[in-house]
Amino acid sequence: MDCKKRKDLHSVTDLVLASIQIYMITLIEMAAIAVNQFAECVTCHAWSPDQSMIALCPNNNEVHIYKSVAENWERIHVLQKHDQIIAGIDWSKSSNRIVTVSHDRNSYVWNQEGSVWVPTLVILRLNRAALCVQWSPKGNKFAVGSGAKTVCICYYEQENNWWVSKLIRKKHDSSVTSVAWHPNNVLIATTSTDGKCRVFSTFIKGVDAGKPRKSGSGSSLDAKFGEQIVQLDLSFCWAFGVKWSPSGSSLAYVGHNSMIYFVDQIGPSPSAQSVVLRDLPLRDVMFVSEKLVIGVGYDCNPMVFAADGTGSWSFVRFLDEKKSASSSARYGSQLTEAFGKFYGSSKQGTSNDKSRAGVHDNCINCIVPMKTSESNKITSFSTSGLDGKVVVWDLKNQEDLLEYM
Repeated sequence: MDCKKRKDLHSVTDLVLASIQIYMITLIEMAAIAVNQFAECVTCHAWSPDQSMIALCPNNNEVHIYKSVAENWERIHVLQKHDQIIAGIDWSKSSNRIVTVSHDRNSYVWNQEGSVWVPTLVILRLNRAALCVQWSPKGNKFAVGSGAKTVCICYYEQENNWWVSKLIRKKHDSSVTSVAWHPNNVLIATTSTDGKCRVFSTFIKGVDAGKPRKSGSGSSLDAKFGEQIVQLDLSFCWAFGVKWSPSGSSLAYVGHNSMIYFVDQIGPSPSAQSVVLRDLPLRDVMFVSEKLVIGVGYDCNPMVFAADGTGSWSFVRFLDEKKSASSSARYGSQLTEAFGKFYGSSKQGTSNDKSRAGVHDNCINCIVPMKTSESNKITSFSTSGLDGKVVVWDLKNQEDLLEYM
């Protein structure tokens, strides 16, 4: 090879190496921007029993507790015990305890003693991250879903003065993304990234009185702890956000394939139907009543689903449509402004359809019920997401939805 060809080859090589170097620098800069924006989100939140305080995680290993003081929200506590990002928070309505789980594989139960929150470590025996948590209706147990393909059912053992964890093993093929307690305090529903929704018995002798009953049938079910009642194979993708109806006769969960599934007569022969969305996938779901469901997700706007007289479910509308902005302008304005100042507002993830632009600017990843009526129907709820906002929604102002409530 002559000298001229060698020089040309070296020039091309240097040009390629320089291009790769510039490309790598660009990737590093983009990653830094993404991390900064992601750090502004609210990972999860929960309300105190009287709704005067809210506990939330600002995408780190801390829990911030805010209290409503003179129509303003002031941070009064910062709970620090976890080593990694907190993935789930729940505040018990019966015992006023807070439970938290984290990617550090640990769980803490927080008890308020005077003006101080005292943590108690719960040994979960997990080798992967804890991803979600929820108190049982009676507040004597809580369930933890994990990346270890297991569900931990935790309860307090009075004799030894500690929290005990019993594991439901070898049932899930992937991470457990959501858990939901049945109103009977015994059955629990789970969703997983293996695409399935499952219902288990969590009956613990000495903790639960009597025996669990099969939802919707009323027949006695002599099921041991961890026994699988039903497995739903409706979704062929990641499944998220499962919830029971107020009566426990049906459940709903969502998939990453932009579908929502409704299941009745939970048992050996369940009745199921699905609703296909033309929009982005949902991340969480909540029953307002037996005939009304709210779903939240990547469209940044709560979606309303309703059942007609025959029990057929369908999509109704987005809850915060632009055309109804005048009637919903005050939805959670105080909370939105307060938390927007603390955690910022990301401009990523906004829906392409400007007519659907609402209060949230990014994916909604959490929906929590707040106030319920005497007939056990939810009248207000809150949402939080990757934009760092917490928004309170009042359904009493939605006149077209009152017939489903």
